[in-house]
Amino acid sequence: MAIEIPTDRDVHTTSLKVRFYELDPYDHVNHTNYFSYFETARIEYLTDKGWGLMVLKEQGMQLVVVEINARFLAAAGYGEELTIHTWVEQAGRVKSTWQQRMVRGDEEVARLKVLFAVTDFEGKPRRMPDEFASLFS
Repeated sequence: MAIEIPTDRDVHTTSLKVRFYELDPYDHVNHTNYFSYFETARIEYLTDKGWGLMVLKEQGMQLVVVEINARFLAAAGYGEELTIHTWVEQAGRVKSTWQQRMVRGDEEVARLKVLFAVTDFEGKPRRMPDEFASLFS
């Protein structure tokens, strides 16, 4: 199965190695850790674009997960290097849809789709600043 990575938009790449304490009793990465891996990749993407978590806080906004869908395709094990490709599929005034693919070499391990909303610190929807939204166009 070919790994679907778009060529018409910016795709960020993050690599990490599986640590022993992330394994379940079957010597596979516990499924909950995949969410941490994906989150790390999204934070690195934002940071590399100049919109790290502290910058978002200084702007009085936060990205809140509204919906998340994961698909696990292969097990990962201790010491394996995983690469995560992250991109924004669609961005509106308040919400954005992000896609991520985790691979081990040429094999797709997992995929994630996340719907985010931009809110203030009280959780009220907030329009994305133009400078922030321009990252995704």
